[in-house]
Amino acid sequence: MIPTYNCSVFLREAILSVLAQDPGADLMQIQVVDDASTDEDVEALVQHLGNGRVEYYRQVNNVGSLRNFETCINRSRGHLIHLLHGNDRVLPGFYEKLAHIFQQYPEAGATFCHYAAIDETGARYPYSFLSPEAQKPGILSNWLLRIAERQRTQYASVAVRREVYEKLGSFYGTTYGEDWEMWVRIAAHYPIGYHPDVLAEYRGHTNSISWKKSISGQIIPDLVHVMTRIQQHIPVEHRSRILALSKKHYAHAGIGGAYATLIASGDWELANNQIQQALRLSKHPSIYYHLLKFYIKRIIKFKL
Repeated sequence: MIPTYNCSVFLREAILSVLAQDPGADLMQIQVVDDASTDEDVEALVQHLGNGRVEYYRQVNNVGSLRNFETCINRSRGHLIHLLHGNDRVLPGFYEKLAHIFQQYPEAGATFCHYAAIDETGARYPYSFLSPEAQKPGILSNWLLRIAERQRTQYASVAVRREVYEKLGSFYGTTYGEDWEMWVRIAAHYPIGYHPDVLAEYRGHTNSISWKKSISGQIIPDLVHVMTRIQQHIPVEHRSRILALSKKHYAHAGIGGAYATLIASGDWELANNQIQQALRLSKHPSIYYHLLKFYIKRIIKFKL
């Protein structure tokens, strides 16, 4: 299921990446769910690329990302559901290898793979080369506490059993970090499968929800809300420790986000607001060290 909104320049790659490993209509449904895009005639694009193989559904009005994801789940017909955002793409072997893990481990509620992060041109970011979660395919150990600490995967890399969504519900609450909460929610109820190969690519771009939230300074408030919700999914004895680790991690990320905002917009007031938000999350000494590096880079970059 491919949810999309005003990202037709990338949607081509998303569709073609799926068709390149299409097992056939008897084994996989492919459908684009368009949240009333205005950038291009998405239906014509789907018909051209899909040649009858790819279904198309358009929302009557723009309903927002969460409702569009829910529409994808409700319109899906398969036992396994993959939400591939219109700006992301899968790599050869994704469906075959994840399906094999589901077959090997019928108790798994979801399975995901290692992924890479790419920019608008398709080039990989340096942090794409982080270590995989495990060295061999299989069920992850102690995954609930690991995923509760911080987001460790992306929509593009995850497939979920239909029955899991039917039991636990859809995405809700915020439009940033809602998937993190979902992966924690699933891990609290089911074993999670994993494949260490890089089989999916998550794209960062300036028209994405993540980027807009970053520029507006809304990411950390959304994450605080998500962290609060995540607490209910983990054992009581681990909650304080996990929350402290989450806040420390995202305070670090907030300082980095403030620098990215400053470079992109030149808006020091907005960047400073993001720094203050980060410091409200955590006052660990390492945060101040990270902040010192921020100011040094700012002085060098802007010669202040």
